[in-house]
Amino acid sequence: MLLELDNIDVYYGAIHALHGVSLRVDEGEVVTLIGSNGAGKSTTLRAISGLLRPAKGEIRFAGRTLSNLRPHEIVKMGVCQAPEGRRVFANMSVRENLELGAYSRKDAGRIRRDFDTVFALFPRLKERSSQAAGTLSGGEQQMLAMGRALMSRPRLLLLDEPSLGLAPALVKEIFRTIGDISRSGTTILLVEQNAHQALALASRGYVLESGQVVLEDSAEALLSNELVRKAYLGE
Repeated sequence: MLLELDNIDVYYGAIHALHGVSLRVDEGEVVTLIGSNGAGKSTTLRAISGLLRPAKGEIRFAGRTLSNLRPHEIVKMGVCQAPEGRRVFANMSVRENLELGAYSRKDAGRIRRDFDTVFALFPRLKERSSQAAGTLSGGEQQMLAMGRALMSRPRLLLLDEPSLGLAPALVKEIFRTIGDISRSGTTILLVEQNAHQALALASRGYVLESGQVVLEDSAEALLSNELVRKAYLGE
């Protein structure tokens, strides 16, 4: 087991955002979290990344607890997030944004090879490598956010709403690339409003409601679950 959340509670001030959330992600899997807005999906990723500290429970990665580590220490361990809303550094170039993804690394030769890998995954980033990130389209900024996360060489990639606000053709392209990243050996935990696309890509999924896991199953079973189909698949 690569990642395990064991009965975690998370608060935003007085607001109890996560209630006893437990989940696991095995090496090589794509696991998705689905649920409505405010269900706790992004909060779960922020807790894994160290941006929020659980009030109760434990988060373990590769057998080591993350609960008391700072975000940059968690990145060094091999966990990196492409956040919701992209959050690229608008005044910096595409290449400079990617370089920031590798800020904690010292292996210059492998960093150069990883630039090649990211540019192969996202050819448009190579075309725009000297362009200011703030001038990119929304889809290109999403590619940059994912590429920047990959530059840290994560064992576990956390993706938060990668298709948000994108045109349907770009959504298909982003999900094809996520599949390519998975096939290259990177484990992925995916938060995504587009439940159809997420479950088509994932091996397993968790359904969150009001900060609690209410259902866990294979992606195939969730796609055929009547409650999931009505609530999240629009059927």
